[in-house]
Amino acid sequence: MSEPVKVSNRASSIEYAIRDVVVPAIELENQGHDIIRLNIGDPLAYEGLPTPVHMIEKYKNALDRQDNGYGPSYGLDELREAISQSELSKGWNCSPDDVYVTHGVTEALQVIFAAFLEENDIVLAPGPHYPPYMAYPQMYGAKTVEYRLKSSEEWKIDLDDISDKMNDSVKLLVLINPNNPTGNIATESEIDKLINIAEKWPNCTIIADEIYDGLDFSDNFISVASRSKSVPIITLNGVSKVYFAPGWRIGYMAWHDPNNRLRLVRDGVERILRSRLCASTPAQYGYLAGLRESKDWLDKHRKLTEERMNFCLKRIEEIDGLSCESPKGAFYLFVKLTNLEDQRDDKKWVLDLLHQEHVLVVHGSGFSPEFGSGHFRMVCLPPIPVLEEAFQRIERFLSS
Repeated sequence: MSEPVKVSNRASSIEYAIRDVVVPAIELENQGHDIIRLNIGDPLAYEGLPTPVHMIEKYKNALDRQDNGYGPSYGLDELREAISQSELSKGWNCSPDDVYVTHGVTEALQVIFAAFLEENDIVLAPGPHYPPYMAYPQMYGAKTVEYRLKSSEEWKIDLDDISDKMNDSVKLLVLINPNNPTGNIATESEIDKLINIAEKWPNCTIIADEIYDGLDFSDNFISVASRSKSVPIITLNGVSKVYFAPGWRIGYMAWHDPNNRLRLVRDGVERILRSRLCASTPAQYGYLAGLRESKDWLDKHRKLTEERMNFCLKRIEEIDGLSCESPKGAFYLFVKLTNLEDQRDDKKWVLDLLHQEHVLVVHGSGFSPEFGSGHFRMVCLPPIPVLEEAFQRIERFLSS
């Protein structure tokens, strides 16, 4: 057999814990086992949380009128206007020209990293965090350094840790708010202090990942861009989570640049966006309907999500070996394994649970080797009977 073609280091080093654990789950399903999947934040995989009908109708209407060709590279004008109005309502002066529509937030991140990062640059991101913040910067010769979220204090931001890790190489400072996987929401004071730290480093831009902003159970969510008078902020959001349409792959980045420091980087971003043509045209019309039409449906979705989350928290309290800081937003629980002898064995624990009890969760070290180990992440989206069955299996696994 001939020698295989060598894979690039940038590809072989990528890990995505949320989907990597699916591989052994599929093998078990192929053997006939029923797997309760609590690993991925896809509301459409669970009963009771559908994409709003009026959004689907507008998506279909676009297809029916053959409006599915190439669109503008930065997004449909009407959608950019609607997004700018949405951001304006959060307290900052966002114009349509500040908005770029992308293939989900994931593409927005890839474009931002490509435009900002050079060899040895640093992305300072929270630990724990959404895995692409660790996976993608290294593709551009940069690296991710994590700042600590305090696990025993409702995952509050460790501002001293951020200050200690800031330097001239930090090009991007990331705030995921509400956070995936912990569900913590930054307070106004935390946001202001974060901005004050970044203000001391003129090369630093803040990424504000706010994809879960509408799933705030604390009523304390504050737009980061609304608090900055000088530091550039790139807000990320989209249709996936709050509008319950993850497969549409429509996101956006909205640029707040009070002193016009990012004009060269924006030129680079626009060049990249033009070279990849455009985001899905009909899906953009569906998102437009979500932004422009009534959001009364969201109250029901939010209430149902919160009920399921509260059920999970109650069951976690009842099980010896588990504990969890109460999330303030999103739809995840980042559960601590209190009886795990070696915190680094969280992935083994997750795989053992999968093979013995056929419940699929994600190891916490997949979200941060340093700050997430000894935990697992689960979604609280399934109906309560499914969640109860999952917890019965987990309880049996722990007692064995």
